[in-house]
Amino acid sequence: MSLLAPLIEVFRYSLQPIAPFTWLGWNISTLDVVATVRLCIVLRQIREITFKQHVAAKGTGQVEAPSFVRKATATLLVVYGGEAVISPLLGVPPSFMLSGVVPGLYTGIQAIIEYLPSVPIPSAETELPLAILDGFTRAYLLCNLIPPAVTANASPAISSSPWTLLLSSLVVANGGFFMTNLFAFLNPTPLSLQTPPELQAYGWTTADLWCAPTITGLYALLTHAQPFWAELHTILCQVLGSSSLDGPIKPLDPETARAVCAVLLSGLFAGRAAKNFGLWKPFNKEIEPKLKTQ
Repeated sequence: MSLLAPLIEVFRYSLQPIAPFTWLGWNISTLDVVATVRLCIVLRQIREITFKQHVAAKGTGQVEAPSFVRKATATLLVVYGGEAVISPLLGVPPSFMLSGVVPGLYTGIQAIIEYLPSVPIPSAETELPLAILDGFTRAYLLCNLIPPAVTANASPAISSSPWTLLLSSLVVANGGFFMTNLFAFLNPTPLSLQTPPELQAYGWTTADLWCAPTITGLYALLTHAQPFWAELHTILCQVLGSSSLDGPIKPLDPETARAVCAVLLSGLFAGRAAKNFGLWKPFNKEIEPKLKTQ
């Protein structure tokens, strides 16, 4: 676990509230700001790529005039869409109903990003390093922000249900983008219904879709967030031969488990970036025929 110590310290440092937000009594950390900037840039990149593809295929006839309100709405929908769906089912108020600080942060940073002259085009040189950042921010979401709404729920049936935990992670992490794509918020054309990528052929293989419940489940397994996971951890250790039948397995501390999840997510996102930008070479290379000499 000593190898994870630097990652644990990075998390601790990045989650400390920072100025000037602390001057106003706002609990905004470095990780919050970095994650917000990253998301707002990604959304602008998607809009610009989608605009170029649409103009190249169909021209500018159906293109709407740019609207910051629509852009800000799309950003907030991505961030809070899944939470707005799952919170009533869990019987808890969504976070944006309790405070406007974080929604205001996303809206403000989206405004700054939109008025920049340009943003970098996605490339292997930028996306591979940013995969590490994505791993940290996603680990924080899946390990720290989502599970407490379930494990600390007032209802015993909800707080002890592993299915509720996994389903909540799936919906909160993916519901926002699902609805944004459903209503074509990121397209340059008027809003319309379209099939989200998750519902298209092989959409279930999307890394963002399945990594949410997988990582939340792993974190719950390592930390024994619910009785089910504690029992499962003990059974798995016994089956793998790393534990005797005497007594239950001790859980990892939450910071160590979160660091493990961050490493796995960073590797997953780095692999996805390498694949998307053609850095993986096929294993079945064609063998050039040898020239015969007389």
